[in-house]
Amino acid sequence: MTEERALHSGTVALIGRPNAGKSTLVNRLVGEHVSIVTHKPQTTRHRVTGIVNHPRGQVVLVDTPGMHQRRDHALNRHLNRVAAETLPGVDLLLVLVDAAKPTDEDRMALRAAAQSGRPFLLAFNKIDRVQKRAELLPLAERWTADVEPEEVHFVSALRDDGIEKLLDSIVARLPAQPPLYPPDLFTNEPMRFLAAELVREQLLENLHQEIPYGTTVVVEEFAEDEGRLQIAARILVAEKRHKGIVIGKGGQTLKRIGSRARQAMQQLFEQPVRLDLNVAVMERWMEREALFGKLGYER
Repeated sequence: MTEERALHSGTVALIGRPNAGKSTLVNRLVGEHVSIVTHKPQTTRHRVTGIVNHPRGQVVLVDTPGMHQRRDHALNRHLNRVAAETLPGVDLLLVLVDAAKPTDEDRMALRAAAQSGRPFLLAFNKIDRVQKRAELLPLAERWTADVEPEEVHFVSALRDDGIEKLLDSIVARLPAQPPLYPPDLFTNEPMRFLAAELVREQLLENLHQEIPYGTTVVVEEFAEDEGRLQIAARILVAEKRHKGIVIGKGGQTLKRIGSRARQAMQQLFEQPVRLDLNVAVMERWMEREALFGKLGYER
């Protein structure tokens, strides 16, 4: 058997409740900032692909929106559908559960995996926040009483604990086939999409309460000029009163968001970036599902 045929490659969807650490784990495995991460739940709104090249193959990770029980607007319902519709099209599922504070929404994700018909691994994340490690095995026994994961792992994506063993387990369960992508790629997402996400990451980090959840970002210009990326993006807010909050007194909040997003883009894209941001009102856009496609949300 040739070395190429001995490789194992395939797609793996990460599912779990909001803030279980899926995006942190994707970035840890990929080694790049491909999926935005904040301390706020429901940060991920899109399927985001990260590519991991391994000595024994290639893992194409698909980060999904967190499965949640909120149904208060069309966007929440849409995000649940995006996560659920990802499951049938992958080779393996990885269910991530917050080991420190498991909830009914974690159960919801585990049930979805068990009912999908796809093989799945169960990983308890954030074990660095569990005071008594002796409680982990009983926790796993309770959570696997009526489901049958291929394997159970205990990890900390933040602290890089148990990650290498988890990755080896993932690769071993993928189809025997050559890599799906060239070895120099770490994502197949367009740079334009990544730019919009990095702006949205800073909106979540720099705005409080519910305001950042009512925002979305549309990149209106993305061009390269003499080695520099020229990016113009519009931040849409769902309520008129939020526009001034996003801009801030004397424009300081918007300047801070733009400066930090630009720095993140330059690090990811490895070239200078000029970023222009503006803010506009699109009332109740989160309830207007007919607009989601135009705003970059998958249908």
